[in-house]
Amino acid sequence: MAINVNTVYQTVLSILNKEQRGYLTPDEFNKTATQVQLEIFEKYFEDLNQQLRVPQADVDYSDRVMNLDEKIAIFKTFGDAVYVAATPTTPAYFTLPQTSKFGVNVDFYRIGTVTFTDSRNNQLELQRLGRTDFYNIERSPLTKATEAFPTYLLESPGNPNIINQPMNINIPNVLFVNPLTIQNNIQVDFIRKPLNVIWGFTTGTRGQYIWNENFFDAATGLGSINFELHESEQTNVILRILAYAGIIIEDPTIVNLAAQQVQGKEVNKRS
Repeated sequence: MAINVNTVYQTVLSILNKEQRGYLTPDEFNKTATQVQLEIFEKYFEDLNQQLRVPQADVDYSDRVMNLDEKIAIFKTFGDAVYVAATPTTPAYFTLPQTSKFGVNVDFYRIGTVTFTDSRNNQLELQRLGRTDFYNIERSPLTKATEAFPTYLLESPGNPNIINQPMNINIPNVLFVNPLTIQNNIQVDFIRKPLNVIWGFTTGTRGQYIWNENFFDAATGLGSINFELHESEQTNVILRILAYAGIIIEDPTIVNLAAQQVQGKEVNKRS
């Protein structure tokens, strides 16, 4: 289950207003909440890397690696890479999925396993290589990639004209795959980016904000989007939002108290 955005917002407002410290508008909350969610989300990968270096308790529910993987699993998905044929000036490549296998539009965040399904319906994992190795192994018949042992290079094409984008648009990474005979059936497991947090509302007869609990509709701009983080992160989310809220309302007391609480939780995670 996700963390309810209204529960977090009302809790933050309650804490801020307890001593009449100030008010956080819905727009300020949405921007702060989205930033906090991304900070916590990105930290999962750093924490996982650290926990893999230390022995874990072989007890249900207390294995930190398993617990972190459970939190990351919320954002794991997969989709098909799309082949773009070579032209006289550009090589062939595959674009990374923008839609999951379940038909959901996603923002690609981190790549996982890349696989190729051959004519015999065998699913083969592509080996990821750096630029030097990707090209150098092709120089020898003994080491060059084959459909049984395919390889790929993950890079930006470096030219917005390759993917028909204007210069002011960020160029996404693409897959260069060897051997060149592979032109379809590439599947990518990846981590998607969390959706932006939105506390949506309508305005009441007295000008008050009334929470719109319906899921956000991009066409109308109405509705809300909950935090996608694991529900165990609710306290962490509230504390981090309060730290930002203290900056917004220019109250250093709130900043210091929230920062101390967050730091205490981080120390407990590593001890």
